[in-house]
Amino acid sequence: MAEDFHKPTLFAGSRFDDFLGGDDPAQVSRIAHDTAAALLSRVRDAPETEIIDRLVEYTDHHGIDAIAELWSRASPRSLPGALWAIYLLRALTRQDAEESSFLYRRGTELAVTIDPVVAGATVPTGAAEITALADQILRGLFDGDFAVALERAAAFCRLTSLGATDVADDLETTSPDRASALTAKASRLSHMAVELVTCAKLWRAGSLD
Repeated sequence: MAEDFHKPTLFAGSRFDDFLGGDDPAQVSRIAHDTAAALLSRVRDAPETEIIDRLVEYTDHHGIDAIAELWSRASPRSLPGALWAIYLLRALTRQDAEESSFLYRRGTELAVTIDPVVAGATVPTGAAEITALADQILRGLFDGDFAVALERAAAFCRLTSLGATDVADDLETTSPDRASALTAKASRLSHMAVELVTCAKLWRAGSLD
């Protein structure tokens, strides 16, 4: 890592691509795929509530940098890439739950799709509800339908992206820097949603590795 974080790690959304995974890309890729497959197989084959709780809450106690070292450089259309995306989404949501819930709510007000139903947040959606949703999605990777969990995360991303875009439009004249930051966030979330949907399709086809 280029720098040491205090734990749990806090970081800006602009840091999506700032993590380094190691010196040898082939070795990093092999480790990423092996660890992701071993972890998921171990937990899903014999799910235990205590172990799943620890996995869901891992970054709360240890920060996200250890997971980033393992999985952040993997292809987003891979098993480690999918796991990394969900852990990152949860971390970002918890980092500013008030803003996350506000943008999500704005997105649900504008949505003309079934995304609010797919994402499945409790209504009304405040900070507690949005963090609970992020936890539920991550937990679903370990003890639920893996593809459904990815699709819920994708819907979450699309709604938050929609909300961020709308708020950015409101702020374009009065706060252009903030509007630009929200527009960039919306773009990253929209891209993440596309990759998560692809991962869900690959999982169902038995080819997400």
